Amino acid sequence: MNDEDIKKIAAEVARIMKGTKQEFPRQTLGDSVSIGTAGKVFQHPLVKQAGNPPGAAKPSAPGKACSGQADCRFEENTCSSSCQSCNPLTSYTPQQVKASADRVSFCNPNEASTSIAGMIDHTLLKANATQEEIGKLCEEARKYRFASVCVNPGYVAMAARLLSGSTVKVCTVIGFPLGSTTPTVKAIEARDAIANGADEIDMVLNIGALKSGNDQLVLDDIKAVRDATRGKVLKVILETSYLTRDEKVRACRMSKAAQADFVKTSTGFGSGGATPEDVALMRETVGPGMGVKASGGIKDSKIAEAMIKAGANRLGTSASIAIVSGGEAAKGQY
Repeated sequence: MNDEDIKKIAAEVARIMKGTKQEFPRQTLGDSVSIGTAGKVFQHPLVKQAGNPPGAAKPSAPGKACSGQADCRFEENTCSSSCQSCNPLTSYTPQQVKASADRVSFCNPNEASTSIAGMIDHTLLKANATQEEIGKLCEEARKYRFASVCVNPGYVAMAARLLSGSTVKVCTVIGFPLGSTTPTVKAIEARDAIANGADEIDMVLNIGALKSGNDQLVLDDIKAVRDATRGKVLKVILETSYLTRDEKVRACRMSKAAQADFVKTSTGFGSGGATPEDVALMRETVGPGMGVKASGGIKDSKIAEAMIKAGANRLGTSASIAIVSGGEAAKGQY
């Protein structure tokens, strides 16, 4: 069989598929379960498919019917004009798009949600995190419209599948939590994460090299990951609790020189987390054109607001729901 025969067969298959309009939805076992990576079965589907469930009326905004063109969360969907599921961005005027935020939401936020939600990386990085917990993390991120979920590299593919079709990004960590692997290893790790569906990369810089005064190695380390992540968001974790003021400033300057998108305070696994003072110093050093992510120890809305006031425009926390709902973080959240 030559190349021409293969092309003819492929064209014929495409024609038949187009004519039948056959669809291949994600694998499910009925309405009560869905399948994650490695065949793991979840008892409750994270997204209800478009169309009314048996015996249920589909809610919609007053005088407006849902288009039903994409996945809808029936228990929350308002089918409003701002919903990208019900009304694609192409239906917006240029003026509306220009005036909108940098992230477009899907339907209206719940009453418990606040404007802070779109600045939060909903995080679960503990070593013993289970697939069920990652599934719940993604479900919560959809519900509250968090900026991203931040998970370990082994869960990137799963999170990408569960968040497909939503505005929630998939973030992962590289060289985590020590930052002591080589630039080559970090670059390979970053490429693998992107291949698996990661949108944002949080790398730990070489802390030991920074404290040793080997700034060239620190810069090369960041550049190696930057080169591997072109087109994706790169955040550089400084682990500020280990650093002097001078080291924090140098780390920020090198991150900016390497064209990273954000500098980030902490891993959440060091000797301390974010402080307003560190955030303010980082913002002062990188200026207004670069992002600053505060992470570690952000457990309620009061602390979150203090970080934002100090200059943070992204927050990394596992207490995300407590922050947006005004509650208190559960034990063990960071």
